[in-house]
Amino acid sequence: DRPDQAKMVRAKADVQAIVSALNMYKLDNHRYPASDQGLLALVEQPSGSSGANNWKQGGYLDSVPKDPWGNDFIYLSPGTHGDYDIISYGYDGVPGGEDKNADINSWEVE
Repeated sequence: DRPDQAKMVRAKADVQAIVSALNMYKLDNHRYPASDQGLLALVEQPSGSSGANNWKQGGYLDSVPKDPWGNDFIYLSPGTHGDYDIISYGYDGVPGGEDKNADINSWEVE
C-alpha cells in the first residue's frame, strides 16, 4: 500500500544521505568510520587512537537517523559488499523479507 511504499522510498533516500555523509567523512579523514564507531562518528567526533583528526566541526549529519520504521540502520565497515554496508531490515526489522518487509541495502540503492 502507499504508506509502506512511501517508507521504502524514504529509507532509500536516508541510505543515500548516509552514503553522502560517509563519503564526506572519508574525504576529510582518509577512511570510513569503523563498525564500532558506527554512524555516531558522523555526528560526534570519535576519540582515541582511531579518532578522526580532520573531523568537520558540526559533523556530517545532524543526528544518527533511524529508518522509517523506527529501527537503527545497520552499519558495517568494512562491509561484505564494499568498504561499508548500510542496511535497513524494513517493516519487520529482521533480515530478508519481501514487499514492506524487504531489506534496503546500500549496495542496491542507486
